[in-house]
Amino acid sequence: YSDDIQATSAGTSPASKISKKAVKVMSEKGIDISQQKPSLINPSEVKDVDLIITMGCGPDACPTAPPEKVREWKIDDPCGRSIEDFRKIRDKIENKVRELIKEIRSD
Repeated sequence: YSDDIQATSAGTSPASKISKKAVKVMSEKGIDISQQKPSLINPSEVKDVDLIITMGCGPDACPTAPPEKVREWKIDDPCGRSIEDFRKIRDKIENKVRELIKEIRSD
């Protein structure tokens, strides 16, 4: 997208490794996440971000973050679901990210 927007990913209960289905569906978009490692949210880093997106765990997932920095996207966790569900969720996230980038750039 651009160097002026940075993103990172972390979870409240991260898995021990990246799902093989996630690796596959992201590779279909030309994105290699095979070397990524799930990580736990670091409360000390939360204070320095402009925006926190939660994907189904609600704003209470980041209790150290000011509520005005938290936005809930209500994205289903694909864990244990079909490869097609992974694709649908990947595409939903991609669309939401594109919308967010447009919003950020218009401000």
